[in-house]
Order: sequence, then structure tokens, then C-alpha cells
Amino acid sequence: MPELATHDVFNQPEPLVGYDLFVGNAGLRDALRFNAPDLDTAPLAALGRQLGTAEMQAHARLANVHGPQLRSHDRFGRRVDQVEFHPSYHALMAAAVAAGLHGTPWAGGSASPHVLRAAGFMLFTELEPSILCPISMTYAVTPALRSNAAVFADWAPGLTSRAYDPGLKPWHRKAGLTMGMGMTEKQGGSDVRANTTRAEPAGDDAWGRRMQVTGHKWFFSAPMCDAFLVLAQTGSGLSCLFLPRVLPDGSLNAIRIQRLKDKLGNKANASSEVEFHGATAWLVGEEGRGVPQILEMGTMTRLDCALGTSGLMRQALALALDHTRQRQAFGKPLAAQPLMRNVLADLALESEAATALALRLARAFDRRGDAHEAAMARLLTPVAKFWICKRGSHFAQEAMECLGGNGYVEEGGEGVMARIYREMPLNSIWEGAGNIMALDLLRALRKADAAAALAQELAPARGAHPALDRLAAALPMRVEEMASETEARRLAQDVALAVQASLLVQTAPPAVAGAFCASRIAGHWGQALGTLGGGTDFDAILSRAMPR
Repeated sequence: MPELATHDVFNQPEPLVGYDLFVGNAGLRDALRFNAPDLDTAPLAALGRQLGTAEMQAHARLANVHGPQLRSHDRFGRRVDQVEFHPSYHALMAAAVAAGLHGTPWAGGSASPHVLRAAGFMLFTELEPSILCPISMTYAVTPALRSNAAVFADWAPGLTSRAYDPGLKPWHRKAGLTMGMGMTEKQGGSDVRANTTRAEPAGDDAWGRRMQVTGHKWFFSAPMCDAFLVLAQTGSGLSCLFLPRVLPDGSLNAIRIQRLKDKLGNKANASSEVEFHGATAWLVGEEGRGVPQILEMGTMTRLDCALGTSGLMRQALALALDHTRQRQAFGKPLAAQPLMRNVLADLALESEAATALALRLARAFDRRGDAHEAAMARLLTPVAKFWICKRGSHFAQEAMECLGGNGYVEEGGEGVMARIYREMPLNSIWEGAGNIMALDLLRALRKADAAAALAQELAPARGAHPALDRLAAALPMRVEEMASETEARRLAQDVALAVQASLLVQTAPPAVAGAFCASRIAGHWGQALGTLGGGTDFDAILSRAMPR
């Protein structure tokens, strides 16, 4: 008996696939022209085309649906401590490494390598963010290894190589290498000075002071990396150690993976709890100076938190725009409905401002010899990480609402918006939550002439909008007088908004910069997204933001 036809499926949008993530992102391209005018963007154009394909979208879905699996023992009862991944995970890792999103910028060889890498990192996050955890950590730890010249000489070529090699082999037999970090423990969390893992001297060799490590790590992400920088207590205090998975003689190091975390999101990435049973490690830098070293690494990973959330915002916006452009309701496309236009335009402003601030921070890492850029790196790292990541979850919820019930559905991993929503809180928590960032901002204010640097940064936008002028005039004094931790979060917010507004004045059309200043700074705005004033040029903002 033939199946009874009950209805036709219509007015359901086609998926956003087969499009160019780079060409369709005008805000990103303008920010690149501003921060790195001589940058060759051909690699980004190629990456943008690749990431929008159906093939890469399928890899992103499969890597999340079929998450990592721990094999603690083989069938004979021997410990193996290995994590197995779906082939799509490896395909994504290979693409990220080939794009140079890990340690490659430290090898030099191109203009503005950190801005180039930052833009690529944002584009890749739009496709799949969780596999970028080991990519980000490799980026952050590569320069730290210079404190152990022998280890750096052996490992740097593999850490900057564009070849992905997932094999569990000694470093000298691999085409490419990745690294992770192990800092936090059960009792301390962000308070790493409370760590109890200890390291005892075990002699010296070609890699310097060798140590035997006993203890645990509570969050040990990407345990399949080739090596890790870990913190442990030595006779001189908390120290930074280089701990490889496979020792130079080919034997496995004594790292015991206890279990993998069952997380809200970030499903494709393995986060684990581990114990060290007399594991072998080598001292990196001065003994007892582990905290300053991890703060330096944290600067790089916090940049990536801001970049990652900016990328997730852009993808959520692209999905919302593409859906509402196709979906009909009450006689016309959703994107033509006045209230929806307000929501979409507000999301577009937030997304472009996040992109502008994140790339501005990346520029500071390309110009480390410049005193102003060094000051802005210290100031903007906690500010960007705090503000952009804080805005992410609210942004994702509003973008999801644009898709209605379809946005809330997973459906075998095809619900990209649901995946974004689950991912958004992570960057705000990882590498220091909001209060930690606010305290880091206070520390940055004490170490540099931050007031003068901020005034110099905001000066090019003077006269563009009266509300921005008032905020820019008040901030230097607030920065100089800031002593109370209680007000640190508010200061971080206001510095972020001022710098974002200043950047948009210099990089975006007047419709975008004007609406941002009117809403975020002048206060012509409600408590929720989608409350822009009636005089906003919605057509200009939305046409600029369309992904295709």
C-alpha cells in the first residue's frame, strides 16, 4: 500500500553551506585592512572557501557526535592511556595545522603573522571551535619553551610545522607536534599557588634539569598532545616543567588518564583528569618562577578566547541572517519584519565590535617592540577576554531565538546553533573567568602608564560622537584612580566599549559606528538586544553583515 502523503514541506530555509566565510565577512576584512594593511589575505580567502564546504561541515558534525573515547587499558590489562577520535576530528586538526593556526606565527616569514593567524582562528571557529583547544595551547606554549634552549631547539620545528601527525611516537620521528598545558588541581582551580603536585630532582641531561613529578591535574585538556607544560612544587616553589607523553627512548611517560570530562559543550575536544606517577619532566625557566611563566602563556590563550568568541558570534549571526532571509512569516521574510530587523542589526553591531577589538589585540603581538603596543597588549588582553566572552552567551541565545524552535534542535549534530550555544560559556570560564580578568586589568594598570596609552589609543576617534568623546575624556582619570576591586568589572566594560567604538569609527561605515555609539555609549538602548533606536540605518547595517 503506498504511503499516504500528508503534507508538502515548504518555507523551510536551505542550510547555509557552500559559501565563502572570508568574502562574506566585511567587518573582518575591514579590520584586517586597518590592523595589517600590507597583509596578504590570499591564505584567508582560501581558508574561507574551504571552511564553508559541505565536506568540512560534515567533519564538524561528526567530530562532535562521535566524541573522544578513553582507552585506559588494552585487552590484556596493560595500561595504554590513549584517547581515540573519530576520523573527522583528525581531518579538522589537519586543516587547522595546515592553515598555520598553532605555533606557525613564531617561525616568522610573513607580515603580521599574529594578525593573519588571528583572522584564520576566527574563521575556523565558525566551523568548529572545540578542536582548536590543542591548537591554541600549542600557539601559547611555543615561545615559553625558549626558556629551555635545548628543548626549544628540538621541538620548535615540529611545533611550527604545517604537518599534522597524530601518532604516539617520540618527537624526532614525527612530522608535526602539538602541546598542551596542565595547571589547575582539585583544591585550587585558578589559585595555582595552592597546587600540591611536586617535582623532585632526578639528574641532568641534554635537556637540562630533569625532574620526577608526582601528583594530579584536574583539567588536563587535549591529553593526546605530544607534550605539556605543567606546574609543580619544587624546593624553590612553583615551577614550570616540560613533560612529554613519549620519552626520548620511546617509552611512555607515567601519565595516567583517570577519565574524560563530560562537558556541556566542546564535545569534540578531550578534557581529562590525570595523575602523574613519577612522570619524567624537565625544568623550563628559573626554578620557582612558574607563575610568571604561565601568566605569559595565559596572555596568548586569552587572546584566543576573545578570537574564538568573536568567531562564534559571527557564525551565529550568519545563521540568523540566512535563516530569516529565507523564512516567510505574516506575508514577508522574517528579515523584513521591523522587530526582527532591529534584533539582527543589534547582533551585527555586537559581532563586528567584537571582531574589531579582538584583531586590534592581535596586532599588539605583532609589534611587541613598540612601547604603545606593549602597553595596549597588557591593557586589552584582560579587557577583551572579559567583555567579548561575557557577551557571548547572551548573543547566542538571541541569535538562536531568530531561528525559533529549529535553532534549539540538535538533530544528529546538524543543529549548529545549539552547538554554538553550548560552546559560548567556555571561553568566559577557560583561562580565567570574569573576576580573574578584572583583577588582571587592575594589575596591568599598576605596571604601565595605562592612562596615557588609553588616551593615545582613543585619540583618532575624537569628535566622531559626543558620547564617545565624554567617555574617552573620563576614562584616563578613572584608570589612574582605580584602586577598588569592586569597580574593576565596570571599568573593564567601559574600556572595552570605548576601544570598540573608536575602532568602528576608523574601520566601519558611519551607519555601524554611529549606531554602536548611540546604543552602547550614549545609552539609547534597552536592556536586551534588539532595542536600537528608530533612527538606526538598519538597511546599511544588515546589508553589510549578510554572509552571502
